Amino acid sequence: MSSNPVAETVASLMPRARDELAELVAFRSVADFDQFPRSESEGAARWIADALTAEGFQDVALLDTPDGTQSVYGHLPGPEGAKTVLLYAHYDVQPPLDEAGWATPPFELTERDGRWYGRGAADCKGGVIMHLLALRALKANGGVPVHVKVIAEGSEEQGTGGLERYAEEHPDLLAADTIVIGDTGNFRVGLPTVTATLRGMTMLRIRIDTLEGNLHSGQFGGAAPDALAALIRVLDSLRAEDGSTTVDGLTADGPWQGLQYDEEQFRDDAKVLDGVRLIGSGTVADRIWARPAVTVLGIDCPPVVGATPSVQASARALISLRVPPGVDAAEATKLLQAHLEARTPWGARVAVEQIGQGQPFSADTTSPAYAAMAQAMSVAYPGQEMQYAGQGGSIPLCNTLATLYPEAEILLIGLSEPEAQIHAVNESVSPEELERLSLAEALFLRNYAAS
Repeated sequence: MSSNPVAETVASLMPRARDELAELVAFRSVADFDQFPRSESEGAARWIADALTAEGFQDVALLDTPDGTQSVYGHLPGPEGAKTVLLYAHYDVQPPLDEAGWATPPFELTERDGRWYGRGAADCKGGVIMHLLALRALKANGGVPVHVKVIAEGSEEQGTGGLERYAEEHPDLLAADTIVIGDTGNFRVGLPTVTATLRGMTMLRIRIDTLEGNLHSGQFGGAAPDALAALIRVLDSLRAEDGSTTVDGLTADGPWQGLQYDEEQFRDDAKVLDGVRLIGSGTVADRIWARPAVTVLGIDCPPVVGATPSVQASARALISLRVPPGVDAAEATKLLQAHLEARTPWGARVAVEQIGQGQPFSADTTSPAYAAMAQAMSVAYPGQEMQYAGQGGSIPLCNTLATLYPEAEILLIGLSEPEAQIHAVNESVSPEELERLSLAEALFLRNYAAS
């Protein structure tokens, strides 16, 4: 990359990028204020606002969104008559889970074996740094050739929709010709990838009640209806024998036409234990990008340590359903709710409550922005062509933006390749990916301005 002045600038900025990512990772910005102090999220938001101000952004603001969190906005004016590009990332992160399971402290950026470890390093504080790097590289090499808007969300991981609602209430704020969502990732390290589709998601909480209170399992067990057993039966009804998701009335046979995912590579990426089979049918890409997937996220029941010999009167679970493109998330929610209610046995009382929902997304990959990105990625990744992949995860904001700005082109790139282990312990980012993707974004902005 050394013969390219923009590439040289990005490379020279990498030590600063590492220091800044370390500062940003240090904020415990989990947008669940029952678990983590609100001040941590507010501190991260202020850090980004200060960084934008230092880069010459105007109208920098901490937006108070309806879910009680803050998104950071700024506008960097470009040449008169230039196109407008919106750059998105989020600064909130998943909880660290088992802190003892981390090899190094989760909120302390640590270099190990050529990667930088820390919660949010890839998802998605690294995305914030990527945008800053790209803009700095352009400023040092003739200037930024487009109008740039940056939006950094504060509650993406919670799925509470604050920024979506705010954008709907202020429809002019994020208007742009093209939107770059910096929250996905390459199919694998070194293979430049845009994400063409996203699954949507719905999340439901189910509660089953059978008794006024717990009962002695010797005195009453065998006839007294056990709420935990009822819940287990309901949850089991959501999967076929091969592990495929089975929600009554929900289509689950969609094919994936693009980049395929080798089964052995997937086993390796997912760290599946030897001898354990993958679940579902069809290709791996079909299963993770084109079909629904149900996951039981948590169950409220007595822990094994301290449990008493009792028939349980009540049990709860949190269930997520990933919804493939082409399926309406609201319709999928209704089908899932009806399934849970219909499959509850023994006349047990069941209450189902919706916690969150986001629509799936499908991009138009034939647009000029994609051609500009393909050209940029071929320079940032010499010898590689840009690939199109799906993503099993959800970014509900994509659909909000696509609805608000139907003419806008939306591209999804980012740092969350399989080795990053986002949402798990020991999340990390590849500094090489950060460097290459920052260069790709800078070159994309140039290419797009000229297109």
